[in-house]
Amino acid sequence: MSPRRPLFGWRRMLTGTAVAGLGLALTPATATTAGAAARHPFGPYGSPRHRRNERTLYVDSQGRGDHPTVQAAVDATPDAPERGWTLVIAAGTYRETVLVSGAKTGLTLLGATRDARDVVIVFDNAAGTPKPGGGTYGTGGSATATIQADGFTATHVTFANDWLRADHPEVTATQAVAAKVTGDRSAFEECRFLGHQDTLYADTPGLTAFARQYYRRCHVEGDVDFVFGRATAVFDRCELRALPRDVSFLPYGFVFAPSTAVANPYGYLATRCRVTGEAPDASYGLARPWRPSGDPTAVPMLTVRETWIGPVLDTVAPYVNMSSGYPWQEARFGEYRNSGPGAAAPVPENRPRLTPEQAAGRTISAHLGGWRPPV
Repeated sequence: MSPRRPLFGWRRMLTGTAVAGLGLALTPATATTAGAAARHPFGPYGSPRHRRNERTLYVDSQGRGDHPTVQAAVDATPDAPERGWTLVIAAGTYRETVLVSGAKTGLTLLGATRDARDVVIVFDNAAGTPKPGGGTYGTGGSATATIQADGFTATHVTFANDWLRADHPEVTATQAVAAKVTGDRSAFEECRFLGHQDTLYADTPGLTAFARQYYRRCHVEGDVDFVFGRATAVFDRCELRALPRDVSFLPYGFVFAPSTAVANPYGYLATRCRVTGEAPDASYGLARPWRPSGDPTAVPMLTVRETWIGPVLDTVAPYVNMSSGYPWQEARFGEYRNSGPGAAAPVPENRPRLTPEQAAGRTISAHLGGWRPPV
């Protein structure tokens, strides 16, 4: 895959429709795609063979399915089913927050057009947004989609948070999560996660719980710590895209901020990915170690291997400290056989390199611990 060709982008997020708050003119999809979606809102998933499946529900904001919203369809599925349910989502913008509670195990979300740009779940809460009943949402509460159930799968769906700092200068807590995922055995294929600060919260339900997550050919973009949390998360052939910021300081932000629990032998793994960006050269860091106030013993772990890293990355100081008194050198950071202008090491001690023996223990199979994702 060419390093110059972006996988996806905000500007082609939805067929012929602008999404409020993005401030971008979106490019319509081809007439063929748009026409097919109009004739067959559920695409190949709407065939009689698929519709005979009693464990499938159809979501369409235009009223051509079983439910007009994603949340309504989630709520209509049974708790703790013996076999998982599937929601087929027609093209459209679903402006809502979605909660997949822990009881909704084995749930699958499918974008009907097989193009994540067409199926967009989006909302605009930030950590500092006032709640109707008082207080604010906080970082986790700001999520557009909250996935708590084990065995969750999503394919060809966009999860977005279009809250913008410029529109809310009075808000200082600017974290705005597109998706918070805490369930074990969570899998995402060709999905997009769009936001700015704290876009994808790949986490666990508690300090003692390990949650395995797998992201295949996904696109994640943002600016500050836009992939963060303590999950055991694998990013396989994903694009991690740094956005420009109207600020006067460097770095503009960081791609990763893992907070792996000390007892967890595996944290984040990015393998065969691409780190790209529209921001100026050397304006982003690769990671900083997050020690949350609720877990001061965390030892964040990140492995980036066989990944193309673009010029957006600061090669002199790709890692910096995040928590006071906790240097990044004490985190479990490592790189292996990366390429591209952002993979250079003008200061070798600032780029922790894995030996072949160490890299042999930081693989997809090791991180997933015997689980084979369905995607």
